[in-house]
Amino acid sequence: MIRFLPVLAFTGFAALLSGCSEPRPKPETLIEHYDESAMNKAIADAKSRVDEFIEVLARGDADTFSVKVPITDSNGTEHFWLTDVTYADGSFTGLIGNDPGIVENVEFGQSRTVAKDAISDWMFTRGDKIHGGLTIDPLLSTYPKEEAEELRSQLVR
Repeated sequence: MIRFLPVLAFTGFAALLSGCSEPRPKPETLIEHYDESAMNKAIADAKSRVDEFIEVLARGDADTFSVKVPITDSNGTEHFWLTDVTYADGSFTGLIGNDPGIVENVEFGQSRTVAKDAISDWMFTRGDKIHGGLTIDPLLSTYPKEEAEELRSQLVR
């Protein structure tokens, strides 16, 4: 079963986007109560639009850059946001942005490289606005109403 790590509690997600290591985002593994078909569509959309992200990343035309990657071990698959992302030779490299909740083969802050076609999402921020992050949408229904509304107001679609 593929399990999605939600975009974290809003405060943890904000720290992740800002590049701060404190407060350290905690694992909050979400394995149900979201629309799997909407998630699969969001992943497909993000993959089809990844070149948009790469262009902005190449120009350095945003405050932060992240890609979401699936990581698998014998415990299952978990999706992580990599922060401080760079791109070269068809691969992204970044730092694991939170502690794992399922897999045991990565840790917070560890460097990870992943092929362009293996990512499950991407995003960049400008100020408090989030561009991309398409897999956030299917998870909003799992958030407390006020946090979901605040996060939704930051999404640029």
